[in-house]
Amino acid sequence: MSVVYVVMGVSGCGKTTIGKKLAAALNLPFYDADDFHPQANIDKMTSGKPLQDSDRWPWLDALAIKINTWSQAEGAVLACSALKEVYRERLYSDNVFAKAKQNFVYLDASFGTISKRLASRQNHFFNPSLLQSQYDTLEVPTYGIKVSVAQSTDQILTDILKEIEA
Repeated sequence: MSVVYVVMGVSGCGKTTIGKKLAAALNLPFYDADDFHPQANIDKMTSGKPLQDSDRWPWLDALAIKINTWSQAEGAVLACSALKEVYRERLYSDNVFAKAKQNFVYLDASFGTISKRLASRQNHFFNPSLLQSQYDTLEVPTYGIKVSVAQSTDQILTDILKEIEA
């Protein structure tokens, strides 16, 4: 089975940017979980309404199928918020989750940093008014790789690769 790394954190923390860099460094395909949201979820977030768990379950189940497929092939890097433990568990089958915990990369960021980033972000469906709901939902993982985003993207990547290679 090949490794699927999940780069996670709140919206605006750099999941896509870091995920793409990590995928390139590891010579793996990159996927963004946002691309798998059903239109109803996108519409809801665009209008400033936070998703409920009932909105997320079908999306997470679809991602779980993809993760299983990618792990049977060459592996992958997936950018996915995965804010709650139950969401992370849902991405993997029970017998795989324990081993997969080490493959989560949590991008740690303060509310102030992300608020500034979202204010300048364009062409994304996530409504910045939802940021507080992201932090309210976030359950910081006690496993995997934790990296602060208060540094350059190159340094973030270096830190992640050191942990992977350790």
